[in-house]
Amino acid sequence: MFALRKAGSVARVASAGQKRFLSIHEYQSVKLLNSYGVPTPKGIPAKSPEEAYEIAKQFESTGCVIKAQVLAGGRGKGKFDNGFQGGVHLVQSADQAKEYASKMLGAKLITKQTGAGGRVCNTVMLAERKDAAHEYYVAVLNDRNSEGPVLVVSSQGGMNIEEVAAKDPSAIITTSINFKNGLSKEEALGVAKKLGFKSAGAEEEAASIFINLYKIFKDKDATQIEINPLGETADGHVLCMDAKFGFDDNAEFRQQDVFAMRDVTQEEPSEVEAQKANLNFIKLDGNIGCLVNGAGLAMATMDVLALHGGNPANFLDVGGGATPETVKKAFEILLGDPKVKSIFINIFGGIMRCDYIAEGVIRATKELGLSIPLVVRLKGTMESEAKQMIRESGLKIIPFDELDDAAESAVQLAHA
Repeated sequence: MFALRKAGSVARVASAGQKRFLSIHEYQSVKLLNSYGVPTPKGIPAKSPEEAYEIAKQFESTGCVIKAQVLAGGRGKGKFDNGFQGGVHLVQSADQAKEYASKMLGAKLITKQTGAGGRVCNTVMLAERKDAAHEYYVAVLNDRNSEGPVLVVSSQGGMNIEEVAAKDPSAIITTSINFKNGLSKEEALGVAKKLGFKSAGAEEEAASIFINLYKIFKDKDATQIEINPLGETADGHVLCMDAKFGFDDNAEFRQQDVFAMRDVTQEEPSEVEAQKANLNFIKLDGNIGCLVNGAGLAMATMDVLALHGGNPANFLDVGGGATPETVKKAFEILLGDPKVKSIFINIFGGIMRCDYIAEGVIRATKELGLSIPLVVRLKGTMESEAKQMIRESGLKIIPFDELDDAAESAVQLAHA
C-alpha cells in the first residue's frame, strides 16, 4: 500500500531533486487542525520539566498523555538513548509529568523510522486523556495512479497499521477526491458509513473531519495528512488523536506561515548545511563520498559503485550551476563524515564546466588538507583543460576516463 510504505534511503534519494518535504510536530499539527474546525484532544507543548508540571495541573481531573515531539513514527514503541522506554505515556499527576519530561527532553528517541542515531526531543506535548473505544486510520495523499488526491481510510487504525495494510489490503478503503471541489458531504458520509461508526452522530462528525482534512491539504499545499488514530470515544464523539503532516517544499514561497514551523534539529545536520549551499545532498550509510552533477548520473554512479562491491556514503548532486566555491563546500560536507574513506568525483560537463570542478577540487584538496584517496572522472565541456589543471597541481588526485575503472578504484581504495 503506497500510503504506508516505510520510506528508506532509496526513496529519499529518488526525491532529492525535489529537496525536502517539510514535516511539522504533532503539537503544531493540532493547532493547524483546530484552526479548520477539526476536533482533537486539547494539547499544549512544554519545553522544560517545569512547564510540563504546570500544564499537567490543568488536566488533573482526567489525567493526560505526555508525548515526545520528534518527527518520526513509532514513538510509542521507541526507546530513548538514556534507556527510558517509550515516547508516549499516560500521566496520573503533575509530578509524574515532570518526571517523564525530564527523561524525554534533551534525549534522543530511537524508533523504527529514525535509524540507530535517533532524533532529539526538545519538546513534549501534554494532551488531555481521551480514551478511544475504537481506533480508525485516515489519510489524505496524492496518488500517482489516479493522478489526484485520495482519501485513504481503515477501520483498523493504531500502531500496527503497516501490518494491516500488508496482511489484509481489503481493510484499506481508497476514495478519489475531486481536486477543485473536494469531498461532497454525500461522499464523505458514504466513507464514514463503510467504517462502521456506532451512531449517525459519529458518522456526521467523521464526514466533517474528512471534508476539512482535504481543505487543509489543498489550502496548505500538503503532500500528506495522516491521522492515526482517528478515535471514536465511548460517548460517541470522533477526534483526531494523532497527526502527521507533510508539505510540498516547492510551495514554500506561498506557505511561509507553515514553513516558519520547520525544526532543523530534526534533520540531518549535513543535509541542512548542504541545502544552504544549494546542494542536493542525502546522507547514506556507506564509506565512499560521491560528488556528481545531475541527479540521474548521481544515481547511476551509486549503482556502479554497488556493482563493484562499494557502498556510497551519500547522494550529492552539485547541479549545473556549481562554482569552485560550491565544490569546496561540498568537500567540507563529505569530509565531515568520519565514515568516508575515499571520494569519487564523477562529472559530465554539459552545462557544467569541467575546469570549474577541477579548480574547486584543487582548492579544496589544498585548503582542507585532504588525506583520503580522491578519484576523479571528468568528461565533456573543458575536459582537457581540467585534466591539465589536475596534472599540474602535483596533488594526489587519481584521474580516470572510464566510469567502471574509476568506480572500481574508489571501492578498492575505500576498502584499503
